[in-house]
Amino acid sequence: MKRRQFLAASIASSAVALAGEVAAQAPTGRAREFYQLRRYCLRSGPQLKLTEDFIANALTPAVTRLGMGPVGAFKLDYGADTPVYYVLIPGHSAAALAELDLHLAKDGDFLKAAAPFWSATAVAPAFQSVDTSLLVAFEGWPKLTPPASSATRSKRIFQLRTYVSPSNGDHVRKVEMFHSGEFEIFVKAGCHPVFFGDTLAGTHMPNLTYMLSFTDMADLEAKWDVFRNDPAWKKLSTSPRYASDQIVTNISNLVLSPLACSQI
Repeated sequence: MKRRQFLAASIASSAVALAGEVAAQAPTGRAREFYQLRRYCLRSGPQLKLTEDFIANALTPAVTRLGMGPVGAFKLDYGADTPVYYVLIPGHSAAALAELDLHLAKDGDFLKAAAPFWSATAVAPAFQSVDTSLLVAFEGWPKLTPPASSATRSKRIFQLRTYVSPSNGDHVRKVEMFHSGEFEIFVKAGCHPVFFGDTLAGTHMPNLTYMLSFTDMADLEAKWDVFRNDPAWKKLSTSPRYASDQIVTNISNLVLSPLACSQI
């Protein structure tokens, strides 16, 4: 077991180094971030503006004051149950993210800005439901890496993918697969990785979630074709240890676009 753990750690370190050499995209620093991923299920109409205003004018500024961020805010373009907004909040502590709403409830500026959303009644609710997951960054990709288009506010879309495994052992193997070369294949293919997270608390566990960035749908499809045809991917994906039909039972594949207030 110790030898396997040592080999896994060695593979992770090598993966990060190689990704940096390929495209200088691998994040720097070894401290692993944590992520809170919120999913706001909405109804078409007033809830959309109310929720977007809450994210832009209350949640994001308050989270920033707590030293967290950059905050990603997205609307679901392709996927089930639209309209849906997603919010991604990076932090350095799992506890701080788990207790985030408790801290927000003590922030006077937040409560003032959030009042229409925070205090909405059952007669006119602000949302249909909210699902929250807590994730920890992969050892081999320990920090969120926004695409350059986030800073320039250029056109961009995001792909959010979740892999559900049938057992904890299979889940560990799927995470190991990313550290065994998958990071580098994404980078070489031009798929900009934003984050890779192992779910600590949420639904449909065990699972992992990661995000990629592209210019548009045509760019997404072209880059995935490059990925699928990479000899390194063909070799990795045909390894008996990483047979997809054995270690992944369900894949959620969503395409998101950033809200105007998104920092990612």
